[in-house]
Amino acid sequence: MQRRDFFRNGSLAFLGSTLLGQNQLQASAVPAKGLKRKARNIIFMVSDGMSTGTLNMADLLLQRKEGRRSTWLSLYDGQTISRALMDTASASSLVTDSAAGSSSWGGGVRVKNGSLNVNADGSVNIPILQKFKNKGKSVGCVTTVPITHATPAGFCITNNKRGDMDEIALQYLPLRFDVMMGGGIDNFMAATRKDKRDLIKDYRQADYTVVTGRNDLLRIKPSGGNPLLGLFYDSGLPYSLDRAQNQALSEAVPTLAEMTQKAIEVLNNNKQGFALQVEGGKVDWAAHANDVGALLYDQIAFDDAVKVAVDFAKKDKETLVVITTDHGNANPGIFYGDAADKNFDNIQKFRQTNDWILNGINRNFTVEQVIERVEYAQGMILKKDEASELLNHYTRLDEAGIYNPRKLPFQYLADIQRNYTSVGWGSMDHSGDYVELSMYGPGSELLNPFVKNTDLHYLMLEAAGMEVKK
Repeated sequence: MQRRDFFRNGSLAFLGSTLLGQNQLQASAVPAKGLKRKARNIIFMVSDGMSTGTLNMADLLLQRKEGRRSTWLSLYDGQTISRALMDTASASSLVTDSAAGSSSWGGGVRVKNGSLNVNADGSVNIPILQKFKNKGKSVGCVTTVPITHATPAGFCITNNKRGDMDEIALQYLPLRFDVMMGGGIDNFMAATRKDKRDLIKDYRQADYTVVTGRNDLLRIKPSGGNPLLGLFYDSGLPYSLDRAQNQALSEAVPTLAEMTQKAIEVLNNNKQGFALQVEGGKVDWAAHANDVGALLYDQIAFDDAVKVAVDFAKKDKETLVVITTDHGNANPGIFYGDAADKNFDNIQKFRQTNDWILNGINRNFTVEQVIERVEYAQGMILKKDEASELLNHYTRLDEAGIYNPRKLPFQYLADIQRNYTSVGWGSMDHSGDYVELSMYGPGSELLNPFVKNTDLHYLMLEAAGMEVKK
């Protein structure tokens, strides 16, 4: 069966999956709709690891702090977009990781967690940006984590191991994608690569324009012609809240919105159109750390990038904007209490993230110094016993968790913080939730109210007027 027939005449709006979930799906009576107008461009926006509570709280924070709604929720208010829930499972679990999540969109097939577009039998699925590139479109990815990380990689390459980011950086080179920007310069530098190969030199010799600073990026002319590689930090970019408080970081590291704007400018010189993935990747890292300031201000930074994309699409009228997440993470929310409103409003005064607080403490601190650091960063005055226990963690540094190489006490600080913010957490890891999915522009009429993550691969091809086969 061709996927074109699925979207034009089909009857499957997927209502859930079993553990492996490839072919055991229940039919819906909701028919798919036909394409009214082809999308010349596609901008695929991913707030990685965004639980629904993250979307909700960022919108509430903006309303109470700035008197405005988020761009994403404003689109709901205006009823100008199509909206659905999406099943996010992978081939190996009801709870996906980012590699399998992005591969479901990128390759159109569910693969096991940890894999990038590689099936259980070793066969591979051609990533969607390669398909668009082969059809003459300009293509690219922008992210706040390493450009070799799972979500951009799932749109670009095939690899058995998402963690082999040195290899992924090498795989990108011959593809000559038009724009690739984010963090992860360590995966390109001879001093930090396992093979000691100077990939930055290799990219420049292959006529890539390589930039490593914000000002150099902003000076790039859209008509340059050479592929653009932007590498702005050793690993993931700094959290938005911390960046805003540091003049040197603000001058050196572009925002996600700035990268998105420049990517669109560069890509939009092709008459055949473009396809761009934009990822707010540090939303996921913040959720893993239960770091509420990092989470909400990076979600807002992602929303600023959504505004850039939607504003372009409104003017262009030939661009499909997809806005979603690959999975939930940690399921945060505001919880009931007499002081819930007042506590939540404390986040408005945050200067720094928990990441900044914890990485600046060491076992030689006094209790008073811990209290002083937290008060400066977030306006909270910890009790002496809270500060003492926090400091005690530095004698053992035993907390597990992804993106926490120093084993810092993120969970303990989040538990304390709940008393001051009324924000609680379900876990420190991904969840199997159905997630929000929104579309604006030509092709959005193809969206059914409930879909499986792999459906987006075929929907994007259909929206672009390309041949669609399963």
